[in-house]
This record gives sequence, C-alpha cells and structure tokens, in this order.
Amino acid sequence: MSIIRNILKNSRSNKDGNFFLLLTKILGYKPKNKELYIKAFTHRSMNIKDKKGNAVNYERLEFVGDAMLSAVIASYLFEEVPHGDEGYLTKMRSKVVSREHLNELGKELNLIDLVESKIPKSNFGNNIHGNLFEALVGAIYLDKGYKYCEAFINKRVIKPHVDIEKLEGRVISYKSLLIEWCQKEKKTFDYNVYEDTGNDDLKHFSVKLSIDEKIISKARATSKKKAEEKASKRAFFAFQKEISKAF
Repeated sequence: MSIIRNILKNSRSNKDGNFFLLLTKILGYKPKNKELYIKAFTHRSMNIKDKKGNAVNYERLEFVGDAMLSAVIASYLFEEVPHGDEGYLTKMRSKVVSREHLNELGKELNLIDLVESKIPKSNFGNNIHGNLFEALVGAIYLDKGYKYCEAFINKRVIKPHVDIEKLEGRVISYKSLLIEWCQKEKKTFDYNVYEDTGNDDLKHFSVKLSIDEKIISKARATSKKKAEEKASKRAFFAFQKEISKAF
C-alpha cells in the first residue's frame, strides 16, 4: 500500500465520510484518481514524504493548476475579444487569475474545509484559499485531462465571474497603475516606508507616498507591500480623473 493510500486510510476527511462527498459536489463527477485529490488538500505541515523522499502536499499541483488556469483563460479571451492585442489580453488574463480573485474563488467553494493540516486553520494566511483552488485545478487536469479541466474552469471561473466590461475597469494593483502613470507623465514618485510598531502586537509599516516631491497619501499595514498598495489606492483616487484620461 502506497503512502498516499495510507493518507486516504487514515485521513480525518475520509474517516468522517465527507471528503469525497463534498469534493464530488464541487467537481460534478466522481474522482478517478483519488490520491491526486488527497494530495491537493494535504498541507506541507503534515510533513509526509513518499518512498523516494519527495514531499507529499499540494504545492506541486499548484504549479500545474496555475498553468491550466492561464491556458484556459487565455484561450477564452483570445476567442471572446478578437480586437485585443497581446498587451490587452495579458492584462485581462492577469485580472482573472490574480491572487485576490483566486482567493475569492477558493473561499466561495469553502476549500479550506477539506485541507489536512497540523496548523490550525485560523493561523492560515488569506492565500491558502487561492493555493487550494490552483491545486484542485491541477488535480482535475492530471486526473481527467484538458476537457474536464476546461469545463470546470468555465463553470467555476468564466461563467460566473468573467465579465469583459467589468474586468476592463478592474484594478488589480494600484501601485503598478500609479507607477505606470507617473512614468508616462514623467512625474517623480517615492514610497517612504518605515517600521511603525506603535501599541500593536503585530509589527506594522507606515508609508508616505510622494509625487513630484509632494506627499499625496499615507497608509499603515502589517507588511510593506500592503502599506504601499493602500497608499497607492488613496493616491489613485486623488488623481483618478488625470489617470483615466492618460489611459
């Protein structure tokens, strides 16, 4: 009996009888290679290895799922938007498969309820939802092939969530958009980020965003990246009319 089969035998999800029942409802069919789906919901904290010493968790399936999502979405946009050039199609695909959107998809399906982990679910970061969604897509492709994978992405991603007009107006990174605008308009910009612990238990960072040497916005968050994005969003709304005209 393989190590994966041992996981199946001893898994909490299998014991309560809900894992494959819930999974079948999500997929719309019964899994053929059950081991793939168990791996898709096994967190690295389980510290499981196969006979060759390779880690058994969902991270490699994420890689496959990411590639399949990109391929299916690219094909859909190519057919649906015949006037779109390469740059336009790339931006639109990025909006569909953005980390934020994938996290929303994972939450929508409650995928975290299926994961096996030694870490309490309350300790997971937000990206666990998108990671599991990608791993599931990877498992579907390896289990059932391209057509089933494409059908799942159409059902769970494209039909309910891909609206071309809405996507065109969706901003996935205010920082990237603001920097692009500044460079296009030959404006100088500076993100002055510094640690700001204050009275919080968690370390925080504050940022002052200056454009043409004038402070435009300030923000505070638990990471530099989040603080910069929040400051950029505030600056975007301060210059929304000018930015809209430029693009």
